[in-house]
Amino acid sequence: MNKDKLAAELEQHLRQLAAGRALARRDPALQAARTAVKRYQSARLAATHPDLLAAPDTRDAAAFFLNDIYGAHDLERREADLERIVPSLQRLLPYESLHTITGAIALDALTEQLDTAMARVLGAEFDEGAYLLAYRSATAPEERARQLDLVQQLGDSLCALVRIPLLSLTLSVMRGPAKLAGVTDLHQFLERGFTTFKKMKKPAQFVETIVGRERRAMGHIYSGRREPFDVF
Repeated sequence: MNKDKLAAELEQHLRQLAAGRALARRDPALQAARTAVKRYQSARLAATHPDLLAAPDTRDAAAFFLNDIYGAHDLERREADLERIVPSLQRLLPYESLHTITGAIALDALTEQLDTAMARVLGAEFDEGAYLLAYRSATAPEERARQLDLVQQLGDSLCALVRIPLLSLTLSVMRGPAKLAGVTDLHQFLERGFTTFKKMKKPAQFVETIVGRERRAMGHIYSGRREPFDVF
């Protein structure tokens, strides 16, 4: 896929996200339920991967992965930044960086869709039993498998970024221009991802660990297994 196609895909995902969030904002009950689902999932992810969050080698990357990519972190401002400057990104960023951003937004768009489907069933107050029932009834195994495929692809993309010569220097130089352009959140996302993955000894193994555990948890949920998040 070339940069033109990546930019078009990025714009499509951004439009999808904007439409979904605008719809939720018009329904306070749905918005509250979506927030509750995101917070529950963020806490669950932290409970599933405590070793990665505790180990010095993976601690920062795990926090980035679970909050910025796959948790409750508010990404709306970052995406508003993106929507304004897609043409500039297409022109200025190397292919690998644009690919990483597009992958992050594709994952976010699908996650928002799944979270909204569950929020409509759950409301703002629920327990684990209700959550698991909603997971099975409101989202399909194929959708969840696709979500994890996107997590894997994004992790692989970040692993590729750390191998690009001089990218660390390029990101440092871009701080000032990013601030002047009003896209500080976007730049910080890229820099956090690059920095945390660069520090790890085995970033690819880290990604495989997270995705492998989440695939096992997904299989346990759809099979109705007790203690579905016991994935070690």
